[in-house]
Amino acid sequence: MSDNGVKDFVFRVRRFDPVEDKAPHYQDFKVPVGPGWTILEGLWYIKENLDSSLSWRSSCRMGVCGSCGMLVNGSATLACNTQVRDVATDVLMLAPLPNFDIIRDLVPDLAPMFDKHTHLMPHIKRDDTEEMLEPTDQYWQTPEELEQFLQFSYCIKCGCCMAACPTFASDAKFSGPMPLAQGYRYLIDSRDDAFRQRKELLGSGGVGPWRCHYAGECSKVCPKGVDPARAIQFMKRELVLDYLRLSKAAKRKPAPLLPAEKRQGRRDDIPEAPPFTVEGAS
Repeated sequence: MSDNGVKDFVFRVRRFDPVEDKAPHYQDFKVPVGPGWTILEGLWYIKENLDSSLSWRSSCRMGVCGSCGMLVNGSATLACNTQVRDVATDVLMLAPLPNFDIIRDLVPDLAPMFDKHTHLMPHIKRDDTEEMLEPTDQYWQTPEELEQFLQFSYCIKCGCCMAACPTFASDAKFSGPMPLAQGYRYLIDSRDDAFRQRKELLGSGGVGPWRCHYAGECSKVCPKGVDPARAIQFMKRELVLDYLRLSKAAKRKPAPLLPAEKRQGRRDDIPEAPPFTVEGAS
């Protein structure tokens, strides 16, 4: 290690060019890693100084967008908020997220995950379409009702849970932890009125929560602490309660608009928005 704290690490990166390569292979890069360097910073060093053809996804660099999910020393995680020295001493193994096709190098094809996500209607669905499209007020939801799904709303769709799931690895039809956790997030939302519709989707084609055998790997690797395994078990509970005609979520009416006595006007001490800095902007 040098006097300024820089140490050379070997980034062993799995490469794949769909045009040139018949199969993936590993390539080593020597990277001078400074104190506090993240894996993403190391990848940028390789791209800017050693091999400009190296490909991966990234955007926010702060663990929010979920773009840079990859396999780091055999575990799915985000490259942007994982420091090199926390996970390696000399050699760092990098590969694309498993259970997905590879587009190029460290870029997995996440389209199947988002297709499964969309299939379970990850949005509030109710009959008052006009109010949904042109809202006049907010729907009334208590802090306790919010608490039931708040943890699961932190999902950033990085795909790490899908990469860690042994059931999804062996059964491509299985929805997987991310879509199921988000399905439960809306299933339990007091503003939603699509319990029956989601129940039908979950019970057809072997895509539902019953294929999950609770390995818990999805929750172990989740970078945001969403705990999708917990959501899936809660979903099973709701479906069983519904079968026994005991589910409150299945029987409830969707939350109404906020009552007039609960509404609050704009506070006088909050200033109006400043004018646009660019003339003609809107």
